[in-house]
Amino acid sequence: MQRPPLTFCGLPSNGSDYANASVVILPIPFDKTSTWLKGADKGPAAIIEASQYLEFYDIETGSEVLKKGVFTAGPVRSASSAALIQKTDLVVARYLKDGKLVVALGGEHSVSIGVIRCYARHYKDLSVLHLDAHADTRDSYEGSPYNHACVIARARESVSNIVSVGIRSMDGSERTSIDIKRTFFAHRIHNSVRWIDDAVRLLTGDVYITIDLDVFDPGIMPSTGTPEPGGLGWYQVMKLLSSVARSKRIVGFDVVELCPSYSRAPDFLAAKLIYTLLSYIYAYTACRGRRTK
Repeated sequence: MQRPPLTFCGLPSNGSDYANASVVILPIPFDKTSTWLKGADKGPAAIIEASQYLEFYDIETGSEVLKKGVFTAGPVRSASSAALIQKTDLVVARYLKDGKLVVALGGEHSVSIGVIRCYARHYKDLSVLHLDAHADTRDSYEGSPYNHACVIARARESVSNIVSVGIRSMDGSERTSIDIKRTFFAHRIHNSVRWIDDAVRLLTGDVYITIDLDVFDPGIMPSTGTPEPGGLGWYQVMKLLSSVARSKRIVGFDVVELCPSYSRAPDFLAAKLIYTLLSYIYAYTACRGRRTK
């Protein structure tokens, strides 16, 4: 008998769980435009496999976010970037119509384009928090406007407020396209925490977060297609995400660019990142609700 596909955290996979789920995990195993190390299409499966070994109690929030209901959807696949963006947009639209919070698992960073476009239509005053080693603002790269190096250029076509964090690599041609007031370069923030409040203040009430795993230092996250030295540490990233969750409404997010290798530690880091961010979202939203009553 064929083994059923794994689900996030090993939750039951029958379709009836969808109706009661608050969260949809959406795998997008796509890797067509990566320019160095290949294998990001295997990232979603590696994250889901690693999630089987998570402890479900989150110490920091004192919660078990799985009780909110987490449904693992079937993967979105396509042969081309343009077709994938259109297909992803349509799929995410159905989930948003049903009131779900979508967590997209990449795949290379270009998978975020369709998700962000859909979210921008659904939330009229959306801002995007972009965690990445690279600026990703090229209008086109290697002949494609949908290359993973063009994600933020495409996102700007739908969202006017994008805050980028952890940037430490860019092409000279991107200097004029960088929004300096909304860009937090890694070399300027590595030994400070004051920047977190500044970044959060720039965001609107509804926030979508796109996380390229190469935002982390390759010492703890070597399994990416384009690792860059000088990245952020675990607690720097989590303090930022916690601060956003405490004061804004995080309506969705993606985690992309895991390129699985011989070590399973980066896979687990990605799974833990997703679980912890979901814990922040629901625990701190509940706290804000209690304070406003």
